Amino acid sequence: MSNRLLTHLRHVDLAVPDYDKQLDFYAGVWGLTKVAEDSGISFLAAEGSPEQYVVRLRKAEEKRLDLVSYGAASPADVDTLAEQLLAGGVQLIHQPGKVETPGGGYGFRFFDVDGRTIEVSADVEVRQHRKIEEKESIPVKLSHVVLNSPDLDKTKAWYEKHLGFRLSDTLGHPHIGDVMHFMRISNQHHSMAIAKGPHTSLHHISFEMRGIDEYMRGSGRVMRAGFRKIWGPGRHMAGDNTFTYFLDPHGNTVEYTTELELLDEDTWHPHVYDFSKPEVTDQWGTANPMNELVTKESFNDVDRGVFVAPPV
Repeated sequence: MSNRLLTHLRHVDLAVPDYDKQLDFYAGVWGLTKVAEDSGISFLAAEGSPEQYVVRLRKAEEKRLDLVSYGAASPADVDTLAEQLLAGGVQLIHQPGKVETPGGGYGFRFFDVDGRTIEVSADVEVRQHRKIEEKESIPVKLSHVVLNSPDLDKTKAWYEKHLGFRLSDTLGHPHIGDVMHFMRISNQHHSMAIAKGPHTSLHHISFEMRGIDEYMRGSGRVMRAGFRKIWGPGRHMAGDNTFTYFLDPHGNTVEYTTELELLDEDTWHPHVYDFSKPEVTDQWGTANPMNELVTKESFNDVDRGVFVAPPV
C-alpha cells in the first residue's frame, strides 16, 4: 500500500474482570478523566487530547485487549481502506458505517494477522480539550501502543502491506535476533511497535506527558500510590523518549513518556540497535537494569484474539 490512509492512534480498549479497581486506577492515580460510563463500560479521556477518549474499559470475565483504534482523514479514506483490505483478503468484522461510541463518526473494524480487532474511523467529533499547565502531571495524550507477537516479522509485514505503516527502527540482540520493530504512520517515531513475545498479547500502552518535570512528577505520584514500577525512569535510544513503566491492577503495562522523536521522513533510514547494550535501552543510565524478569512482565497474559468487541 503506497498511500498512507491512517493519521494517528485514537484509543486502546481493554476488557477487565475487576472493573472498579481498573477504573479507580486510570481515572485516579494515572490521571485520565472519565467522560462517560454505562453498564460496566467507561470512556477515559486525556485532558490535553482532542480525542473523545484514549482508553475504554469494559467489565468482562476475561482480561483481554478489545481493540486498537486509529484515525483516518475522511470517510472517503475509510471506504478506500476497507476496499483495499477486502481486496487483500483481510477479514472485516463489519462494513464502514456510523460509529456508535462517544463522538460518533464513520468507521469499521477488522482483524489483523494475529486476530486482534482493529478499528479505523473518521469524522469523530473533536473533544473540548485544554493546554496542560506547568507542573500538571497528567497525560496530555495517548502516545503509542506496543503489541506482542510470536512472529515479529510476519506481523510487521502485514501492517506495512495493509495499513501503510513504515519501519522507523529495530531493536536486535546478538543471540536472539530482532526483538522489536518501531512502526510509524506519521513523522512521530512510532505510533505502534511490535515486540517479540511467546504469545499474542498487549505489551504496553504509553501516555505522553507535558515535559520532563511533569513526567517525573507523574512517575513519582504513581510510585507513592504503591503501584509496581517495572522499569525506569530513563531515556530510550530508539525514539529518544523518556520512560517509566508500571503495572496496572490487572497486570497490563502502562508507560509515562515524553519527547518522543519526530522524524524527517524524507531522509530517515531505520537503525538496528543492539538491545544488549545498556546505553540503547537507557541513555541516562538511571533506570534499573533491563533483564529477563523485566522483559517477562510485559509478555502479559495470553490474549486469544479473534474476538468481536461490542459496538459500544
